[in-house]
Amino acid sequence: MNSKFIKKILLVFLFGIAFAYIEAAVVAYLRTIYYPTGFHFPLVMHYDRNLTIEFFRELATLVILFSSSALLSRKFWEGFGYFVIIFGVWDIFYYVWLEVIIGWPASVFDPDILFLIPVPWIGPVLSAVLISFTMIVIGVDITRLFYKGYNVKPGLVHWALVLIGSALIFYSYMSDFGAAFYQQYPKPYNWFLLAGGIILFVIAYIHLHRKTVSGKAELA
Repeated sequence: MNSKFIKKILLVFLFGIAFAYIEAAVVAYLRTIYYPTGFHFPLVMHYDRNLTIEFFRELATLVILFSSSALLSRKFWEGFGYFVIIFGVWDIFYYVWLEVIIGWPASVFDPDILFLIPVPWIGPVLSAVLISFTMIVIGVDITRLFYKGYNVKPGLVHWALVLIGSALIFYSYMSDFGAAFYQQYPKPYNWFLLAGGIILFVIAYIHLHRKTVSGKAELA
């Protein structure tokens, strides 16, 4: 790989790692306040102003990730590549920093509330790490192709595969959101839905990659 590209990717990784620490620090404070005896299911949800603040903090986090990715790119899909890299690095190191700061998770199979938008996403830590790793690999390849002069542009078949895969993964997380609201222990996570979603992502990207490199399109 070109040294300039490697330097840029390393800086992107550094941003994701640093931002993950900020995220982990905020969550460490929240867990100290609301779960002083330890974070575990079944949860006791606290319906106060801070829950609304947390909801919009997550929205702000996405805005930061989107805007930083746009600043790094010249094309929409190149920016998407940087976005999934940053998101993946941020998500993985969020759990690394949580383990360093508060000693959680004890296991990669521990359940967590991954997101609050539009309802709580509940799933084991490992599931989020697997998705994030897939995002990083695909994102690095997308940005590498753009750097080499290829114009990555998904077609309808890629959209269809990704949308179906996303629906499977979203359902695997959101189908049991009631466990967060009604003080229940989460149901066993459906790993088959996760695997199906990731496989569809990989199939879609392999096809897109082959289609892209079969005819080089110089960037405008």
